[in-house]
Amino acid sequence: MEEIQKKAHYIAVTGIIRNSEGKYLICKRGPNEKAFPNKWCVPGGKLEKGDFVNQPKDTSDHWLNVFEKTLQREILEETGLKIKNMGYVSNLAFIRPNGFSTLIISLYAEHDEGDVKLAKDELVDYNWVTLKEAKNYDLIENIHEQIQKVDEIFNKKPF
Repeated sequence: MEEIQKKAHYIAVTGIIRNSEGKYLICKRGPNEKAFPNKWCVPGGKLEKGDFVNQPKDTSDHWLNVFEKTLQREILEETGLKIKNMGYVSNLAFIRPNGFSTLIISLYAEHDEGDVKLAKDELVDYNWVTLKEAKNYDLIENIHEQIQKVDEIFNKKPF
């Protein structure tokens, strides 16, 4: 394996979005997706260099909160929603069908404003579901467990 491939990874950020009714946004991937076609997932996407290099630095050398900013961009692009109050859920590694490794950072967020308008090039359907209802969908493995973790986080928050 080439040295660059040993060190290079895609980095993706996904978001478990909760609305004011306590439901979570799940989306169905299109049939032409290389990874997990026709499966239900949570929205997100790959970190791009432009997510930070074209922005002002937060310190003299660094950009901060890159995952959160990427998630805000991806959620807006894919669903038309604005989000707020983000937090960490989990991370995992995955080898894509093309052989590239991908690190996936899962965050949660609250729906801030907007109605779902899917970007039809990737996602073909969506639904707002409870944790229990999510079990009725053909989710990518581990999505239900992540939603459960977020549900527990929100149920512990004082209101």
